[in-house]
This record gives sequence, C-alpha cells and structure tokens, in this order.
Amino acid sequence: MGKGTAFVIGATGQIGRAAVRALAEDGWEVRAASRGGGSDPGWPDGVRPLALDRDGEGALAAALGDGCDVLVDMVAYDGGHARQLAGLADRIGSAVVISSGAVYEDDRGRSFDTQAEPDGSPRYPVPIPETLATVAPGDRTYGTRKIQLERELLASGLPSTLLRAGAIHGPHCRGPRELFFVKRALDGRPVRVLAHGGRSRFHPAHVANIAELIRLAALRPGSRVLNAADPQAPTVAEISAAVDEVLGVRSETVLFEGAPQEGLVGLTPWGGPHPIVYDMAQAERELGYRPVTGYVQSLPETVASIADRLGDKDWREAFPGMANYPDLFDYAAEDAWLAGRA
Repeated sequence: MGKGTAFVIGATGQIGRAAVRALAEDGWEVRAASRGGGSDPGWPDGVRPLALDRDGEGALAAALGDGCDVLVDMVAYDGGHARQLAGLADRIGSAVVISSGAVYEDDRGRSFDTQAEPDGSPRYPVPIPETLATVAPGDRTYGTRKIQLERELLASGLPSTLLRAGAIHGPHCRGPRELFFVKRALDGRPVRVLAHGGRSRFHPAHVANIAELIRLAALRPGSRVLNAADPQAPTVAEISAAVDEVLGVRSETVLFEGAPQEGLVGLTPWGGPHPIVYDMAQAERELGYRPVTGYVQSLPETVASIADRLGDKDWREAFPGMANYPDLFDYAAEDAWLAGRA
C-alpha cells in the first residue's frame, strides 16, 4: 500500500538522488523536481521527473497542483524560501528541509562565520546537541540564512523537519573533500602533511544516511530540528589512511601541531583546531533513526566516483564546487616545507 505523495525539490542533486530513491522504494509516489527535469538510473520505475525553477513567479505553486503529502526541499536557503513554502501550506501535508550544522555557535559567539578571524575557530561541545545556541538570523552568511529559514518555517504552522547536515559525502558530490587524499594517491605523492596533529574532525554525513532521515521524517510529520550525520566522526588522519587503503597505496603521514604552515601546508577540507561532532541521539529518539552506512563502509564507492570524474581533467574543472578552496595541491610548497623541516 502506498504511503502517499512526495514532492522533492532539488531531486537530481547529491542528496536529492538518494532521497528520491529512498522514498520511492518505501512506497511513496514521488514527483522529482529539478531545474533540468532530469532523472537518475538508480530510481525505481514510477518516479515522475519534472523541470522546475522554484524562483520563477508562481512556478512552484503550478508544479504542486493539488498538493502533496510531504514536500522535501534540498535547496531551500533563506527566509524567502521559508515564506514560499509557508504560502503553500494548504497544499502541503508536511515538509522535510535540509539545513546545516553551520548554524551553531559556541559560548563565546564563535561559529563557522568567525573562523577567518584571530582565535575565531569555534570550540563546540562534543557532541553538539540541537539545543546549542545558533547564530542570529539574517542575510549576511550561509549560516545566518539557514537559521532564518529554520525559524520562519518553524513559526509558520507548516509541520517541518529541519535536518542540520554535517560534512556531506557520497556519490555525485560537486565538492568532495575526499579529493584531497584521492588525488594525492593517484598522483603518487609519498606523504600526507596534516596540521593540528592530524586530529581535526568534521563530522561526515553520507547521503544515504540523510535520505534515511528524510524517509523517517516523512512518515512522522512534526516541527523539529535534528542533526544529520554518520555514526562515526573520524579524524583527518584516519580518513587519509582509509583512502589509501581503498586505493591500495602506502604513504607517510607527517603531522605537526598548530595551524597550517605558510598558509597552505597541512591545510585540508576538514581542518580545524577543535572537533566538530554532532549528537544523533535526538533523531534516534524521535524518528527511530538507525544509520544505513558508515564512513569507512561507504568510502570505496565515494573514492571510485571521484577517481572516475577526475580522470585527466584539472581538479577545479572536474569539481567546480571546490573552486573556492585555495590550491590544495601545491606540492612544491609541501616539498619546500618538508626540506626545511628536515
């Protein structure tokens, strides 16, 4: 027996692909909306793709038609999108919306937004509960826009589950952090130089685990915020070793304390002096959530997809989502630093 109708916005994105599949396999009648109106070979028969520019005047209302039992929104970003969904609440049974762990701040008001400032790195409790303070809502940054989205949706009366995702990973990622180690292994680099003693931790969230949270939240409508992350939060040194293991290579790990040297040496996409680990107990209590995969367990598929997409292309061309990073592969700078250290 079918569960009802689900309308997914951002269906061909990284999380969207997994969410559509999870919902369809669970018995939902799924309409999969994306800008291009594309499909995915992993989706079951019966999924109905459609093209949607959700920012077009009246476009979402027209696409919704008579409505849906649950709307799943991968790309809602700010208060404007919250108001858009709230304005259609009479046609939406409940909503599940992707937010971000970037909304948290520590007891000194430090957050993801302050990391570029002196002593700006947040020192969060381990693990971070959903009750931790958050940044003020506004239009200034990614985190302030996401908390604006959360607060307006929760105040709207539309039953909404907001999922505060960690460091998203898995297939179809436009900016996979694992590229840092995959490319080094493929390039035959003999060393991995890591700042902060290799202890940096930025809690990963596999798309399959997020999709499972979406599936469960769709079955249990309510107004809540929940963290979304994997069962483990490995250190950057453990991730390095795990990628090497998948690719069958051996490398030397060079660790040093403190921040990256000369700007870049030792810098990684997980870098930070203090661990970021999300508490998943609330999702377990409210939804009966159990993760469907772990970081190391899922890594072979992730690594294979990165290697295949990279091919012979420049890394920024292959992964435009990483274009804002500094040069993560300045091997000459690494070699010069290593020579000076020796």
